[in-house]
Parts: sequence; C-alpha cells; structure tokens
Amino acid sequence: MAKTSNPVKFTAPLETSEYAAGWHFISVSREIGERFQTDGRTRRVVCTLNGKLSIQCALMPSGGSFFILVSKKVRTAVGIEAGDTVKLSLVPDTSKYGLPMPEEFAEALAQDLDGDRLFHILTPGKQRSLIFAVTSGKDVDRRIHRALIIVEHLKDNDGKIDNKKLYHELQRPLM
Repeated sequence: MAKTSNPVKFTAPLETSEYAAGWHFISVSREIGERFQTDGRTRRVVCTLNGKLSIQCALMPSGGSFFILVSKKVRTAVGIEAGDTVKLSLVPDTSKYGLPMPEEFAEALAQDLDGDRLFHILTPGKQRSLIFAVTSGKDVDRRIHRALIIVEHLKDNDGKIDNKKLYHELQRPLM
C-alpha cells in the first residue's frame, strides 16, 4: 500500500444517505483511499473542504471504496448542501489521537495518573469518542465538568465504558 504525504486533491459531490436519514457524505474512490496508511482499522486524514475548513476524520470503507461523513456543523461552516460539488484536499492525520485533545481533558488526565492510565489503555476509537464528549461542552466549565466525569467513570468501571451509564452521568448539573 502506498503512503502519501503530499495533499491529494479532488472534487466530489456532497451526497445524502438513502439508508440513514440526515447523513451527508462525500465518496472517495478506492484509488485515493488506498493511498493513505491504515492502522488496520481506520484511515485517518485531515480533510480540507473548499479551502475553508480542515477537519480530522476517517476514510470509512464502503463496498471497495470509501466515504467521509460531513456533519451539519461542518456543512454550515463551509456553506455546502447536498448536491454541491466540493473541492477536497486530504493529507494523513499524524496527530496522536485523531482529534485535538482539549486542554481541560489533558489537565484532568495529568492530575489523575490512574485515570490517565485507564484512558490510554482504551482503543484509539474509544479515546476519540471520549475526547469528542469533552469537546462537545459549550464552555470551559462544561468541558471541565465532562472531563472529570469521564475520568471518574473510567476509574469506577475498571477502564470500561458503559455508554448508557456515562451518558446519564454527563447529564449531571454543574457543581
């Protein structure tokens, strides 16, 4: 499999899923997708859309080719909607987690060595899910609150994530 460090540029339409209502995606050919190194499970890239916004994402496999999911927040920021042709530039994502680590979560982990150890035992995908849960906090106080709840959850559950339980814990009001 070939690796790439130069940007791979192409255009493709923003499509909607007939199977999952509300999902928007951009198809990526097998030829392009296979140019990116894989960890055996995912192909992580930094995707720049229309030269306006760069996002860290995965090239998701689909029947021999790949696709990139495009959230409503990203579509709004770039000003695109289903049917629009989008200019893409892809480079490998060489970051440690595949998402930016929020300062609040990094600090919570730095202050709790057992929580840090349990977090780093998790698979990269589970780490990204927890990072995303922290970053979805609307303000600094909410992100700190979420980070502390997640560290506590990992410790209370021997490093396992009980998604239903964690969801309810994250709904606790700020102290």
